Amino acid sequence: MTTARSIIPLLNRLISRSQPSRSVTYMHRPGDGSPRPVTLIPGDGVGPLVTDAVEQVMEAMHAPVYFEKFEVHGTMKKFPEEVLDSIRKNKVCIKGGLATPMGGGVNSLNVYLRKELDLYASLVNCFNMRGLPTRHENVDIVVIRENTEGEYAGLEHEVVPGVVESLKVITKFCSERIASYAFEYAYLNNRKKVTAVHKANIMKLADGLFLEACREVAQKYPAIQYNEIIVDNCCMQLVSKPEQFDVMVTPNLYGNLVANTAAGICGGTGVMPGGNVGAEHAVFEQGASAGNVGKDSIVAQKTANPVALLLSSAMMLRHLQFPAFADRLETAVQKVILQAKVRTKDLGGSSTTQEVVDAVIDALD
Repeated sequence: MTTARSIIPLLNRLISRSQPSRSVTYMHRPGDGSPRPVTLIPGDGVGPLVTDAVEQVMEAMHAPVYFEKFEVHGTMKKFPEEVLDSIRKNKVCIKGGLATPMGGGVNSLNVYLRKELDLYASLVNCFNMRGLPTRHENVDIVVIRENTEGEYAGLEHEVVPGVVESLKVITKFCSERIASYAFEYAYLNNRKKVTAVHKANIMKLADGLFLEACREVAQKYPAIQYNEIIVDNCCMQLVSKPEQFDVMVTPNLYGNLVANTAAGICGGTGVMPGGNVGAEHAVFEQGASAGNVGKDSIVAQKTANPVALLLSSAMMLRHLQFPAFADRLETAVQKVILQAKVRTKDLGGSSTTQEVVDAVIDALD
């Protein structure tokens, strides 16, 4: 019977064979190798653990970035102005989760940051990772979510005692630009299909306007298949046949639900990367919002899974036009997952955050 020990060398050979031979894929502009400043927000809960993982790996790779670190916590009444100034100057930020108090009229600083910097597109990539068994195979979904309006507009008031009115805002402008971003992403990344998620059968004006914008943009991309799906059917299809989806474009609330569902299908919130982008700025964080702060026990035991934020930092490196560093980091993470020797509890292991970080550093080529 083949032992686990004898399988490891075979896996290593398969990994090495799967790597393409080195070729000229990126000709940089003079000066592109200068170190770039990045705003770093450790955040709450497991945030300091996973952002520290990013710092260690970046240092080990000698990546051309350096961090301006700021303490921000979800319990603060407002986002510190000096942190916003840093992000505006650097154009790029990576952050841990910020806790959002339940109820009480306290606004989410995560949502505030997106609105203040007009980070109108949220992107979460949910995909099968070799060596991480899941119920479904051949899943590679990109969820692109409108980030600034919808139910997250924050327009709520108490009409009379015991009756609260919450407004959902959908505009043609925001719907058009998120649809344009989704189709442009599909075009630039050789994706074949864009699916618009909606509830226009009930919210005929609001979601109807969103669909109208998506249909108009779709006409500009005849080579990309376009279809539409009602959000409740979408959830059922995700858990039964997720491989049918490619790029999904959604209003704000639906995108949060769809992205977290897709992440759960592919291994959980601890492994799926993501980011938020606008015309001027980009903020990278764990892709799925569920569990981005984590439980107190995980923080105390220092067993948070850093994979999601490490892969998000690879997205950041590619955004900064450092593709070779992004490739090295992604390859190292994939190698650690495939070898299955070092894993945190959420992936069926017992390793600490630091042990995963050490394994990724050791796997760097």
